[in-house]
Amino acid sequence: MTGESAFIDSLRALATHPAARGLEDDAAVLEVGGETLVLTHDTIVSGVHYLPFQDMADVAWKLVATNLSDLAAKGAEPVGILLSHMLSTNDDRFVEGLTEVLETYECPLLGGDTVSSDGPPTYGVTAIGRAAHSPVPSRGGAQIGDGLYITGAVGAAMLGFEALRDATGADTSAYLRPIPLLTEGQALAPLATAIMDVSDGLLLDASRIAQASSVTLDIDTASVPIATSEERRDEALRWGDDYQLLFTAPINASSPVNAAHIGEVIEASDSPILLNGTAPERSSPLGYSH
Repeated sequence: MTGESAFIDSLRALATHPAARGLEDDAAVLEVGGETLVLTHDTIVSGVHYLPFQDMADVAWKLVATNLSDLAAKGAEPVGILLSHMLSTNDDRFVEGLTEVLETYECPLLGGDTVSSDGPPTYGVTAIGRAAHSPVPSRGGAQIGDGLYITGAVGAAMLGFEALRDATGADTSAYLRPIPLLTEGQALAPLATAIMDVSDGLLLDASRIAQASSVTLDIDTASVPIATSEERRDEALRWGDDYQLLFTAPINASSPVNAAHIGEVIEASDSPILLNGTAPERSSPLGYSH
């Protein structure tokens, strides 16, 4: 067994509860009494998900915001978080950033765990949300004839990372402090046939929607809004960390949010995605994978 996808595939035999959605979604959807809860968990590691010299206040913000982005993709409103924290010399700054993000999104800290280790600093959050619409949209509902849409530009996080790494003085906010689109996700939940946030790259995440929905997505790459130069369009489509919402919806539906129409849902083919009608090169990664 090698790689992220292979490991997740090995877990599917254990994830038999309906709430797990076959591990094909951004989050678990759990019916409890008269409520529908949405639960998600993300972990970040120094040197993998953030640069070791970053301000820990920004790390705390990003840790929570990326989890809230998964709730946004389910049209959920935050109920609270559980925190897994590795103790370090910068805990005061971490708490400052954690306070900022939780107050911004009115999301309380409910509990968690602390550990210490000689390994790279590692932090995790479990976010709990309440579904604002039923049924809760998934990755797996795209229908042939739907349009493919995205709520904003990709590539800003890539530029922010490069500015931070190279200390150019350019804007780093998109990389350091992503914005979970909670309001947009709640507005889209009644309309979207499939939806997820763009965390690992537009092309890779589009392929996940296609595979979960048993369709192919034909992407018009020139229609995708980008935050970088035209020469770097292909990089922007694959880099990730932008946390825009990628969704499918009936082609003639009126969207409640601003979104760019970037492709079509077509019958399944040998490739989950097409780029301007052509399957991408198999040797080229579609996005980020551990």
